Amino acid sequence: MLTGYAWTTLTSLTDGLTTDNVIKAEKPADGAVDVLLVGLDSRTDAHGNPLDPKLLAQLNAGPDDGELNTDTLILVHIPNDTSKPAALLSIPRDSYVDIPGGYGKHKINSAYARAMNDKAAELRKQGAGDAKQIVQQSQSAGREELITTIEQLTGASIDHYAEINLFGFSEITQAIGGVKVCLKQATKDKLSGADFPAGEQTISGVNALKFVRQRHELPNGDLDRIRRQQVFMAGLASNVLSGGTLTNPGKLSSLIGAIKNAVVLDQGWDLLGFAGQLKGMTGGGLHFQTIPTGRPDLPTPNDGQAVEVIPSQVKAFVQQLTGITPSTTAPSGGSSSTPAGITVEVRNANGKSGLAGSVMAALVAKGFIEGDTDVATKRSQSVIRYPSGGAANAQKVSAALGGGYDTEEDNSVPAGHVRIFVSTAYNGPGAQGFTGPAAYALAPTTAAPTTSAPAGDTITADGVTCIN
Repeated sequence: MLTGYAWTTLTSLTDGLTTDNVIKAEKPADGAVDVLLVGLDSRTDAHGNPLDPKLLAQLNAGPDDGELNTDTLILVHIPNDTSKPAALLSIPRDSYVDIPGGYGKHKINSAYARAMNDKAAELRKQGAGDAKQIVQQSQSAGREELITTIEQLTGASIDHYAEINLFGFSEITQAIGGVKVCLKQATKDKLSGADFPAGEQTISGVNALKFVRQRHELPNGDLDRIRRQQVFMAGLASNVLSGGTLTNPGKLSSLIGAIKNAVVLDQGWDLLGFAGQLKGMTGGGLHFQTIPTGRPDLPTPNDGQAVEVIPSQVKAFVQQLTGITPSTTAPSGGSSSTPAGITVEVRNANGKSGLAGSVMAALVAKGFIEGDTDVATKRSQSVIRYPSGGAANAQKVSAALGGGYDTEEDNSVPAGHVRIFVSTAYNGPGAQGFTGPAAYALAPTTAAPTTSAPAGDTITADGVTCIN
């Protein structure tokens, strides 16, 4: 519980705190709060002042390449009833997604930079001469674009935004006296500067940044880095929620000073009210998870290798995680988002033995009715066929397999059925090498789906989980 001193000290956050008016839309007053936490690869503090080159060298941040990418993306869902667990959902920085605003498909960590750079160019063209003002306005555009991208991908409605820079990881951990973590084995990486022994240890300052940034020399690359970030956040939350920070005047004062220099929040966020909402929450009430992903080495036209993401799976996962039930009301000209009553038939036009059965298993796990499977003449492009009046059903099957499939009417398909021909190019659910979830529910009727993050103990802020 917050002490009187802690409550009084927290009010000082409103003095000198950097805010930005990036939450535009009115949000439903359901009592739940969705917060987007962003770790920014920035060489400036929260006020736009350049960081000391000596400090950047200590942080092992590398040279400034002119890009401003988001290294960490976490969607936090805090239910109205804080006796229920809050969900902290990590989104891999290399997730290959649609970026709104006409940018097309790219890695999600570039959404901020793309909009920011376009806005800066627009302001310069209009004759804006104040460099600091250009930075501030262009970063606002970047934040808004990132929020829109996350909302489109997850189906969530972002209520609040919190952004922390490179310097913040270092300063905040020092302010609270460090964060306890545990590694399964010793690790060393020249690029991030990481050099950690095996076992439980307390990290802070520069070492905290190296810990959360390392991805090389780890068995699962970026996915292991996500778990690093999750256990770090869990340890941070444990320190704060346990009362060790909020009841210590020195730590609390240092924490507030670090936040003012390193964090940007959305304008109008009632921090005191938010702190009050968290009063009853304990470390065990925070659950860290990762969105479902497919291939971690998806080839892309312009972005190198990326992490495959299927939006329909992500939305279903987030809906289940947050307790939001998909609407069962049919939209105009179509049907509901559920697969009830649709029988699927699968034809293996790929040539690899067993593919039709594995695709069928994936679809049945998602709620479709099992039809028959068979082989068909090889084809280079998958197609979904439907009977007269069955176009909406075909679109549901397409969405369940990742979207973008050709559909065509075929009156040889029985009423209520959809027939899928999986081609030699098919790499969706059921295909060899597809590493996304084999099964997930389209409504919250079963346990939450597993994700492609490395297997391990559930991460909460109650205790320390050993990781790679």
